Amino acid sequence: MGDKACNMVKTPEELLKILKAAAMGDMCFSHILDYIKVGMTELQVAEEIERTLLKLGAEGLAFPTICVSGVKTNQPHGEPSDKKIEEGDLVTMDFGAIAEGYCGDMTRTIGIGYLNDEQEQVYDIVLRSQLAGLKACRAGVKCSDVDAVSRNIIEDAGYGEFYIHGTGHGVGREVHEAPTLNAKSDEVLQEFMPVTVEPGIYIPDKFGVRIEDLAIITEFGIINAVKSDKNLIII
Repeated sequence: MGDKACNMVKTPEELLKILKAAAMGDMCFSHILDYIKVGMTELQVAEEIERTLLKLGAEGLAFPTICVSGVKTNQPHGEPSDKKIEEGDLVTMDFGAIAEGYCGDMTRTIGIGYLNDEQEQVYDIVLRSQLAGLKACRAGVKCSDVDAVSRNIIEDAGYGEFYIHGTGHGVGREVHEAPTLNAKSDEVLQEFMPVTVEPGIYIPDKFGVRIEDLAIITEFGIINAVKSDKNLIII
């Protein structure tokens, strides 16, 4: 199989470290739901996420924290700014801890105060796409087939052109590792590969939604390392 394939498959010890990093992310998200308020800036929230992960025992951050709100949620890799979080905004937060050298990675999108029908509808489409992608994951399945399952739901709902990245990637000592879950991938999922499943819809000049979990591949399906609620949360 070669070294690359071996590195994609993690040992039980490595998986425990990834689970530990993911647990820190869950605890952090729970705290942020209580912390975030209208009028705070994206940077304030991003800095609180990072402080909280370090307080929970993270050795560092898997990548620079993303916290974007309002129209900026239509940028998959938007950077937090001095933009204030407002009523009616969606807020997307993408973050990860490093535990004993291994990365966590999760994304949640929440609503502030209230959302309109289109925001709620798009959230529901992304959630259905993400759940279907997770369900499609198991040892022996092609990575491109997982991407197709998630992408088809978004395309069938009429938002295909706004799904502008792959469905996921491997995670380990680096936050982006092989395999790659996209339409062009010829890789096959194997037991004990940790991969993200993170479909999104990004509508220019409007908003975006992404939901991401970190799934450990098994023969029977997945063990989801991320436990945080995915039903639409409006605070």
